[in-house]
Amino acid sequence: MTADEIVPREVAQIDLKAFERDGFVIVDNVLPPDLFEAAKKACEAAVEKGREGEWPHRRIVGKAFPPWPPSGPDIWGIQHLMHPDLGLPLFKEIYTNSTLLSTACAILDLPSPESLQLELFNLLINPHTTPFSLPYHRDTIPADTPAEEEAKLLTRPRTGTQYNLALYDDACLIVIPGSHRRPKTAEEAETLAKDDKSPLKDEIKVVLKPNQAVFYENDILHRAEYNTLQRVTLHGSLGMEGQVERARMVLQHGVEYLKDNAFTEGLNDTGKTMWKNLMEGYGKSNEVEGIHG
Repeated sequence: MTADEIVPREVAQIDLKAFERDGFVIVDNVLPPDLFEAAKKACEAAVEKGREGEWPHRRIVGKAFPPWPPSGPDIWGIQHLMHPDLGLPLFKEIYTNSTLLSTACAILDLPSPESLQLELFNLLINPHTTPFSLPYHRDTIPADTPAEEEAKLLTRPRTGTQYNLALYDDACLIVIPGSHRRPKTAEEAETLAKDDKSPLKDEIKVVLKPNQAVFYENDILHRAEYNTLQRVTLHGSLGMEGQVERARMVLQHGVEYLKDNAFTEGLNDTGKTMWKNLMEGYGKSNEVEGIHG
């Protein structure tokens, strides 16, 4: 049976009720053993390129969100894993892994991976010498959004999902279960106004074992703590076909390589369809909004 013939919900086997309630779910044994071992070697090569400065697209310690400066005291991530110039085509195979895609389909209530659009794939790693932390945030809602507006935005239909796939033990992500369904409480807002990295009531660490992935809502309240213990975790996002705004957001910032037809080399048939869905969505965004990448 090929990846294209797999029925998503039979593969995913996730607790959708828990995902709806908590805003995240953990999936076991994501990659088959041979691909898991190959992934570790590919990530090792990518990390070496990043630490040595051979790969310029890196997350620099001291800055939580893009754009990142060209250099700094340490790094906490490697960007654009599927970029042809990185020279590691295995990442396209990992990104289109059937368990990752079928889990996304289950979460988004889609019939098959051909209804997804290809998005971003990056690597989260430990700094070598400089511990680093991210503030509490929601990915698409600014921290200073008034509670009434925040509540309204949190009712928007789900159009995509994202995941962290751990290759080694990982306990960096911290979330507030259920916070994807409600605005910040008065206590949370007051605490974060003073220090946006402060611990909050009811927060939990998401503990992952090797080859486990956590899929989570991008607007759940979350933060992260990066110490110098080994961390090698793949971070990807997947959207629904036809999501013009998501396509525009993916393609307008530093990912010109995705617009080249040559990017499809090394993608399986499902991956090529997902790429086509992304490009069609981006084309519609230009037509509707007059945006040119």
